[in-house]
Amino acid sequence: MNDHALLTIIVLLATAVFLVGLARSLRLPAIFAYLLAGIVLGPHALAVVPDLAATRHLAAFGVVFLMFSIGLEFSLPQLLSMRNLVFGLGSLQVVLTTLLFLGAAALMGIPWRSGMILGGILAMSSTAMVVRALADKMELQTRHGRVAISILLFQDLAVVPLLILIPAMAGNPANLPHALTLAALKALLVLLVLFFIGKPVMRPWFHFVAARKSTELFMLNVLLVTLGLAWITEQAGLSLALGAFVAGMLISETAYRYQVEADIAPFRDILLGLFFITIGMLVDVPNLWADLPWVLGILLLLLLAKGALVFLLTRLFHFETGVALRSAIVLAQAGEFGFVLLALANQYQILPGEILQPVLGAMLLSMLLAPVLVDRNGWLAKQMVGSYRRNRQRDLGSIRDAAPASAHVILCGYGRVGQSVARLLDEEGIAFVALDLDPVRVRQAQTAGESIFYGDASRRDVLTAAGIRNASAMVITYADTQASQRVLSIAKELRPDLPVIVRAHDDSQLARLEAAGADEVVPEVTEGALMLASQTLLLLGFPMSHVLRRLRRVRQERYQFFRGAFWGSSEPGEDRDSPRLASIPLGETAYAIKHSLRELNLAAFGVQIVAVRRHGIRGREPAPETILQQGDVVVLFGPPQALTVAETRLLAGDLPEALAV
Repeated sequence: MNDHALLTIIVLLATAVFLVGLARSLRLPAIFAYLLAGIVLGPHALAVVPDLAATRHLAAFGVVFLMFSIGLEFSLPQLLSMRNLVFGLGSLQVVLTTLLFLGAAALMGIPWRSGMILGGILAMSSTAMVVRALADKMELQTRHGRVAISILLFQDLAVVPLLILIPAMAGNPANLPHALTLAALKALLVLLVLFFIGKPVMRPWFHFVAARKSTELFMLNVLLVTLGLAWITEQAGLSLALGAFVAGMLISETAYRYQVEADIAPFRDILLGLFFITIGMLVDVPNLWADLPWVLGILLLLLLAKGALVFLLTRLFHFETGVALRSAIVLAQAGEFGFVLLALANQYQILPGEILQPVLGAMLLSMLLAPVLVDRNGWLAKQMVGSYRRNRQRDLGSIRDAAPASAHVILCGYGRVGQSVARLLDEEGIAFVALDLDPVRVRQAQTAGESIFYGDASRRDVLTAAGIRNASAMVITYADTQASQRVLSIAKELRPDLPVIVRAHDDSQLARLEAAGADEVVPEVTEGALMLASQTLLLLGFPMSHVLRRLRRVRQERYQFFRGAFWGSSEPGEDRDSPRLASIPLGETAYAIKHSLRELNLAAFGVQIVAVRRHGIRGREPAPETILQQGDVVVLFGPPQALTVAETRLLAGDLPEALAV
């Protein structure tokens, strides 16, 4: 490698690192950074990176690994469970959008083959961007979220025939029917051979490789299978990406799917970045500026026509107007697979240069607008559809009317964990209101008479309608830590003193959830281990009383509030002198204000400082240097007499002789 080539790579890497870091800081997808790097460094701008065939060939492997990842995530049960939306709504969206842009191309005098491919390119939406944005907003299980995911699933599948169609259409127009028939037969034959031979072989082969217990060998095997099947399909006159997609589907049915997905991620992300850089290198900025009216026209046509089509189809499937509009807003942009198809069409010279540049510019602009549109889809729907706004108010009214007047529990999430908590609360006669975003689950549970409502617990108006001002506690059962943090931040803002218990997967999420204001975090892994250990001890012959004492001791060490309880006027069956918890609010005249915990030395009186709550946030086992402030609530643990002494010390400072012992 000569010095010039090495310097080119260093400049490329430095630019990518800077721009990706900037994109992440602005909460934008990394794809924008790669595209911008290609535009700036490409042959039409600074010309730092030459547009070499070798570079494009290496970048093509990014598409290979992208399709491989899609194949890994391909889930037949998921498709079957959503088949009406995926194969009904999804197929109509792709076919009709393709025909719509084919008609528009014909009106502008563009050849029908170019128009057909152009329609397929613009029918695609950004799977990665939409799924991530909807997940961040907790909208994957909403009605518009399910519509969007269904259409995106079919779009991902539609890429496969389009990858076959583009090379077939690149030949002589007179031979097109023969070429399409031959391509379809070859694709069918290759796929049948791969599935009928590859499927029985794949599982035992991966088991054999994994049994060697070598990470290096396992990674080599993944690359061999992926690139080997890609080479087979390419030799059959199809595309590399098709073979990679099949490889992913075959491996997805083995026990090694998630390990493979984790191992392949670095290759995929780096090579995909290189692929999008090569896409950016296609952008001719001077020509794009000269064609700006065409770019904006195609952009408007893409957003409005594609969005209108999604809206009409969603209404055709009996979704309400607001849901249809939100689905249209979410899916109106172009997608990363559109760039894949655009690059392939450019390789086979199906799209003329005067069409390529405006289409490429419009796709880039649409993806720049996409994060804003997806993030604000609910607000836009409420502004544009009055009935949707009224329906939302009606839903809030239903929650408000059903919420108990006071002393109830708000359950956020009504999956298996939430339903188990609800049953225990119901058996104890404790009122609760459950909020969930799965419409099927909500409908079934409401039919059964459950106190559950469709609502997003991360929204202030929903929590207010659920009676957070008068609730006695909140339980957050989400598996997604980020979703739990969002709900916590809103809940603590509305009601700083509300006790909140949060589900977590393991202890690694403890600090983040506590920092967000959780009063207690219950990790599933810890509780599962305790149950396994207790059953083991019982089977080994240990008496039940010993096992229960052991469990209680572990939980007292693990959970702060298992170290005692806040007692009422009478606790039958308990030792009145046993340790308990006590909360001491510090009013404006409290002695402890502006004193450190070290100076107060409450441990000398036989009590332990469990927590200090400040502005609704509870800090566990605060440091001795902590300076107390007005409005703080000090949570203490100890025997009753010691708690009385400590309370006097906090509030009055000087101790009466009767207490100073």
